[in-house]
Amino acid sequence: MRKLINSTYITLDGVIENPMWTGPYFDEEAAAFAGAQTDGADAMLMGRATYDGMSVAWPSMDESDPSTGAAYFNNVKKYVASTTLTNPTWNNTEVLQGDLVEAVRKLKSQDGKDIIQYGYGSVTAQLVKAGLVDEVRFWITPVLEGGANLTAPLAEFKASFELIDTRVHKSGVIIASYRPKTAA
Repeated sequence: MRKLINSTYITLDGVIENPMWTGPYFDEEAAAFAGAQTDGADAMLMGRATYDGMSVAWPSMDESDPSTGAAYFNNVKKYVASTTLTNPTWNNTEVLQGDLVEAVRKLKSQDGKDIIQYGYGSVTAQLVKAGLVDEVRFWITPVLEGGANLTAPLAEFKASFELIDTRVHKSGVIIASYRPKTAA
């Protein structure tokens, strides 16, 4: 069974939206980890807000420059959880139909590599609640930003996770990877 891995940039004050503040911290070390992460995933899952942002940014980037990651993002199979998007224009994008939990359960049961998901919002919260997120990787960036907070979609329920890996980069970014904690 494929794993669903959520990878989210987050500030010290819990901001996750529009992570432009990560720029100075995305160094060679972070690029290597991000590259390994995309090498291990042959599909990407996102909600409508993430799709709207990424589908504008990535197609305009130079795919011939491997350092941009544009070739991966523009060509990987993309699944969007949306009840309003009907005609996605970004290459290789499919809108999930019907119940989100069932659609993702079906994707995870297919052969393939990991499924990567960026950002943490209502889609991720629903999938965590359903037990379908296998790992979350928080890229904790040493800035205070103010704005949308990670915990807003979690207000409805509680979930426990266990730490499985920590990476501390020279730039000050900490990547903490967790998997859902199973009841003993």
